[in-house]
Amino acid sequence: MRGHATEPTLPTHLPTDPGRRRPRLRRAAGAVASAALLLPLLGAAPAAGGDSATRMQHDFAAAADQYHVPRSLLLAVSYLQSRWDTHAGAPSVTGGYGPMHLTDARTALAGAPHHSEGTEDARGDSARPALHPTTEVPALAELPPRLRTLTKAAELTGLPAKRLRTDPAANLAGGAALLAAAQRDLAEPLSTDPADWYGAVARFSGADDTATAAAYADDVYDVLRTGERRTTDEGQRVTLAARPELAPDTAQLRRTGLRKGSAAGTECPTTVSCEWIPAPYEEFGDGDYGNHDLGDRPASQSIRYIVVHDTEGAWDGVLNMVQDPTYVSWNYTLRSTDGHIAQHVKAKDVAWHAGNWYINAKSIGLEHEGFLANPDAWYTESMYRASARLVTYLAAKYGIPLDRQHILGHDTVPGPTTSTVPGMHTDPGPYWDWRHYFSLLGHPFERTAHLRGDSAVVTIRPDYASNRPTYTGCTTSGQACAAHGSSEVRLYSKADTSSALVKDIGTNPPDGTSTSDVNDVGARASTGQQYAVAERKGDWTAIWYLGQKAWFRNPAANPTAVSAVGALVTPKDGLSEIPVYGRAYPEASAYPAGVPVQAVSPLSYKLPAGQKYVAGDKVPGEYDYAVTFDTASHRVVVGKDQYYEIQFGHRVAFVRAADVRLTLP
Repeated sequence: MRGHATEPTLPTHLPTDPGRRRPRLRRAAGAVASAALLLPLLGAAPAAGGDSATRMQHDFAAAADQYHVPRSLLLAVSYLQSRWDTHAGAPSVTGGYGPMHLTDARTALAGAPHHSEGTEDARGDSARPALHPTTEVPALAELPPRLRTLTKAAELTGLPAKRLRTDPAANLAGGAALLAAAQRDLAEPLSTDPADWYGAVARFSGADDTATAAAYADDVYDVLRTGERRTTDEGQRVTLAARPELAPDTAQLRRTGLRKGSAAGTECPTTVSCEWIPAPYEEFGDGDYGNHDLGDRPASQSIRYIVVHDTEGAWDGVLNMVQDPTYVSWNYTLRSTDGHIAQHVKAKDVAWHAGNWYINAKSIGLEHEGFLANPDAWYTESMYRASARLVTYLAAKYGIPLDRQHILGHDTVPGPTTSTVPGMHTDPGPYWDWRHYFSLLGHPFERTAHLRGDSAVVTIRPDYASNRPTYTGCTTSGQACAAHGSSEVRLYSKADTSSALVKDIGTNPPDGTSTSDVNDVGARASTGQQYAVAERKGDWTAIWYLGQKAWFRNPAANPTAVSAVGALVTPKDGLSEIPVYGRAYPEASAYPAGVPVQAVSPLSYKLPAGQKYVAGDKVPGEYDYAVTFDTASHRVVVGKDQYYEIQFGHRVAFVRAADVRLTLP
């Protein structure tokens, strides 16, 4: 959706209610006193002659040794929580702080849910009245323990909550104390062997069921076996050596006291934790029904897309929404704290989520707990990994290519008609790390053409951490957002950052003037998207984009794109320009009796002669007629007209195959 410019802020202190405090975990004598001995180390500078860039590595060692937690285990847990980043003390989407993602989320979870602001008809089907849900956010219940681990860490260490939020070394100590407390609570020894800590890691996840806890613990031990090495957002070099032979004692899971989770009814891989929370298919009012359509995919029509969304709301509230028959729907929701997944709509059925009926009818929608307009409300590594495993599974099952023309952000779904384009949603936004995500999918964005200066196609691929274009409107309209890494590059009308941004007459009618607003996608190219090269000039590259040249900085020393190969389309000889479409619908003659003909309506854009665009699938025109609760009248209409999907601007689009000439690489 469009991210709100007034996201809630976190409190500086989470009050403790003595009447509701959980019993203290069993602790070794002197644990709090020994924590005091650690305090001088937490803020200390590296020893004389030491390397300041390895300070965090020393902090990991100090915290692990103080609480008798294996160093490698603490490193692996922290990597899964935050990839060792500190985010300058800013909280994650679920109120998690620091490299250990200690949660303090009392007021972090308020916010409007996805689709609720009413700018986009989530169904995107002009054959029936627009659906603009206005359901209010339900009140949140008492926060579960997984959202208040920082308070427990403060109790265990004796450290102030503020310091646990802002001091990375203190944060690591808090995480180590929680792990040690979980180990003691299970009556397990504080062993130096990480294989002996499986149950404690499962408890540390905050999950309340064995399936989710086990999935989290398995991820931690996968990190331990493979090892990791990276430079953090504070420039710290952290290394975890690989332990490929490590085999944890998984039998400890039975002693954690967690309820047994069930994946019954779900369509999920065994490598994730999944539960079935169905979206209702119910009739109400005068012919109205919700909140999805029954189907028979892939027998009736292929599934070609997966759409990545963010929720713009918290887990519990969003789940309440998708269970409302008068609301909208999507197929899966993913939880930020531990990567837990809820499935709501079967893949055979059509969920209402993308704002374009053609895309809905051929896609699966994934909602991730998050806020696009809050750059520091970061996503956890556990959610990225769970999402990547789910997408890998779905892509293999339905034959969906793992590229940016098939794994779409909601912000790259085209408006189905000209009037709908300005209101299309813009999530997951510029702060979703597409480069990391596709690495987890096993399809990293690599150079595929050998000669950088001669390739006809480029793949957008900036360095996420150092790529920091200025956005506005995250908190107040017109004001700059906090500086943050981004997966998108800004596009200019000339090879000069002082020139105007390229225009987008669809997103910004009538004159097309683009802005730096976080929700304005008119002059942005996203990581993994591919474009035809129009011109090169020094450190600048121009691409064909929305019918014009769009320039972006692409210096050889720090490139924001890599050379690629790809099929290209251009208008056939003799055509000065061709129309561009937001959906691939059949020709009128393809519709049987009883199914109203849907207009093949071009968008406001044109594709001029001489320009080239990267082509994806060639598909027949197709329309899923499903406007009644009784499925007897439902039909999938397939035409003879063929279309090419293209990367036209920030969003994908379609052109008729009869209008273009295809050039293969």
